[in-house]
Amino acid sequence: MFKKVVTLAAAAGILASCTTTNPYTGEQQMSRTSGGALIGATVGGLAGLAVGNDARSRRNAALIGAGIGALGGGMIGNYMDQQEAQLRAELQGTGVSVTRNGDRIILNMPSNITFDTDQDAVRSEFYPTLNSVAIVLKKFDRTLIDVNGHTDSVGSAAYNQGLSERRAMSVATYLGGQGIDQRRVSALGFGLSQPIASNATPEGRAQNRRVEIQIAPITQG
Repeated sequence: MFKKVVTLAAAAGILASCTTTNPYTGEQQMSRTSGGALIGATVGGLAGLAVGNDARSRRNAALIGAGIGALGGGMIGNYMDQQEAQLRAELQGTGVSVTRNGDRIILNMPSNITFDTDQDAVRSEFYPTLNSVAIVLKKFDRTLIDVNGHTDSVGSAAYNQGLSERRAMSVATYLGGQGIDQRRVSALGFGLSQPIASNATPEGRAQNRRVEIQIAPITQG
């Protein structure tokens, strides 16, 4: 996984020269061709965030500082249980799987229902599914949202890295357009580096082409 640190000042300089119109909201956003420069910072552009656990802890602290309440103790499990149940209800029959891993919820969105082949624009047919996700994420707003793009091994590593970044950013941007506080959101591309199945078969490659949304509680410390 690549590592980048983006400061708010640097982000502002990039955005000043690399913006385009968000097709979902009509507002200005970074262009997809330059979006990879800000992958690893939150979509909202919080200052000085690095990739990985350090980024998550800083984003967590920034949100608490902004007045979003943290979860603690027994509250965490119950809060995530309720969120999981509502996500399962909203996403039943959509092709998006809901997995629980401790206090983390993972939504797996296969690329065949999310994007056209080799494209990074969310398919319009998938909008209602993302709208359903957004409804739950807005209700349960004491969580961090990591949008992670993944590909299969067909094509060069550089091409797959870029495609995974753009797809993650497309999903994160769409969620932002539905009213999700973008300070909660990060968008990362992992390319072909994290397969969940063998790339030796068409079925395995189809599983590897995906966007995952990982949802974790905002906590103290």
